[in-house]
This record gives sequence, C-alpha cells and structure tokens, in this order.
Amino acid sequence: MEKLLAILNEIDDSIDYVNEKKLIDGQLLDSFGVITLVSELEDAFDISIEASEMIPANFNSAEAIWNMVQRLQEN
Repeated sequence: MEKLLAILNEIDDSIDYVNEKKLIDGQLLDSFGVITLVSELEDAFDISIEASEMIPANFNSAEAIWNMVQRLQEN
C-alpha cells in the first residue's frame, strides 16, 4: 500500500488519498491521471489492467485501487 500511495502522490500530491473515497466520482483524478496511474501500477506491481477493470469502483479510493492490484496479482 505504501508503494501505491507514493505513486498516487507523484500524480497529484494535493489529494488526501488515505481518506478520499471519490477520486473518480469527485473528478479529482482526470482521464490523464488515470492513464498515468494504470501505467505506473502495471510497471510497479507487474500486473496487466484490462479495459474491463477500468471502472470507477476500482479507482475511487486508494483502498479500492489496492484491492484491485492485489486481486490482479493473484491471477
């Protein structure tokens, strides 16, 4: 989770990722931010994030992102 928070802070360090639950729904992360995040996550965690995973529920919070990363690492 620490690595994930570091990646998120590189993208935008003005967001409180620990407590924020509406990164997408609240438009805190824009499409460019999400694309950057996906690329960073794939590299950092050696995963592949398919288009079917690109839904707000997987990206609205650091916790949701972390859960997705862990699930994809298991596959």
